[in-house]
Amino acid sequence: MSAGPAGDRVRTVYLGSGAFGIPALRRLAAHPRIELVGVVTAPAHPVGRRATPTPTPIGALAVELGIEPVLTPERLRAPGAIDLVLALRPELAVLADYGQVVPPALLELPHGALNLHPSALPRWRGASPIPATIAAGDAETAVSLMRMDAGLDTGPLLARERVALTGRETAPELEARMAELSAQLLERSLGPWLDGALPAVPQADEGVTVTRPLRRGDGRLDPTRPAVELERLVRAYLPWPGTDAQLGRERLIVSAARVEPGRPDDTPGALVREGPEPALATASGRLVLERVTPPGKRPMTGADWLHGRRDHQ
Repeated sequence: MSAGPAGDRVRTVYLGSGAFGIPALRRLAAHPRIELVGVVTAPAHPVGRRATPTPTPIGALAVELGIEPVLTPERLRAPGAIDLVLALRPELAVLADYGQVVPPALLELPHGALNLHPSALPRWRGASPIPATIAAGDAETAVSLMRMDAGLDTGPLLARERVALTGRETAPELEARMAELSAQLLERSLGPWLDGALPAVPQADEGVTVTRPLRRGDGRLDPTRPAVELERLVRAYLPWPGTDAQLGRERLIVSAARVEPGRPDDTPGALVREGPEPALATASGRLVLERVTPPGKRPMTGADWLHGRRDHQ
């Protein structure tokens, strides 16, 4: 793709906060058709015991790339905040993992507002599409590029790339894979979109599912559910909210697990042994706890935890 003169480049503002948007920002900054005039991201947040203000992954990358300005409004919909963005005179907005509602003024830019979304829209709209995909046991997903409208991930689709799943992915692994794929999708779609050669196709009315932000309580492993479902939750809820199991008086954080067949005398919720490893008996099958974190301790293998537990009985 060849670039025209500098005056033909499209003034673009990028909105993102999480790591999912990093590859897209890198590609956008290098795109010959794009003049990146600013980045909008969440404010720096306190990290560590000293509560050191730390920029978002997108904010840090923008500084590394020398992009100015980097705007960090608490609420983008606040009049003063959106005025700062519009003062950059953007013609196009690109969004990935930003986490706030986009004001109508950005949706109405000459080239619109484009959103990279890690699901096969209209399946898994909303805040947590990657965990939902894994938790449901979907055989495939997709990265979708859509033109945003006033709804929640309801805008028409410009492009999509399907992604086959193995059934072994963790949320961080799948996010990293889909982040790179979405950046590639954006890179090859921008030229046709800006030239008016890429149609926006309305989403299907069937198969709509909506996700919500995850809460800490979502990660409680309920032994009245089948082990295969609980194993998917362990992979889906890394790193947040994480998953935990109640074993007697002790609640363990579980960060890796596998499924093994149950025994006729298993009681859901009971701690049982699967060779040298601990397992949670469930309504169907055993959830073998391969990696755990006991209260107040560091992560360890389930076998090490079980060995230590026996030593203290």
